[in-house]
Amino acid sequence: RANVASLINARTEDIYFTGGGSESDNWALKATAEAYRDKGNHIITTKIEHHAILHTAQYLEKNGYEVTYLDVDENGVVKLDELEKAIRPDTILISVMFANNEIGTIQPIKEIGEIAHEHGILFHTDAVQAYTQVPIDVEAMNIDMMSTSGHKINGPKGIGFLYIRKGVKIKS
Repeated sequence: RANVASLINARTEDIYFTGGGSESDNWALKATAEAYRDKGNHIITTKIEHHAILHTAQYLEKNGYEVTYLDVDENGVVKLDELEKAIRPDTILISVMFANNEIGTIQPIKEIGEIAHEHGILFHTDAVQAYTQVPIDVEAMNIDMMSTSGHKINGPKGIGFLYIRKGVKIKS
């Protein structure tokens, strides 16, 4: 736990081991939706997310949540102006993959986190492809929750972790 936390500038008590990246993604989205339902029911993500995010978003839509799926530009990058336009008073979460598993695009995570925090919205990133491959600092990048998977860094399949910033009120 200490090793994992040190790689992303996190506190050890903010690291929760899971059964992998998909479980971490599911937990972040579903638990945020449940915990922040009184604030709103709108979530923003992109059309190029991993199925763990897309399928969970579809599940949430069937259960009364609204999801905005952002397009990306010709390089696969989120358009920050479109992200900002998609924010509504009932937006509770923005979830954007750190590095895309098919085209390799690295998103402007710090800027997305800044936009989220300026509007009082939680920010989650699926960092399965980015963890240990690019520098990640959850504090400097304004990341509230971050999913990873062990098998992408030569660990065993079936293990991952979810970083949850202190103060984010989600349940197991």
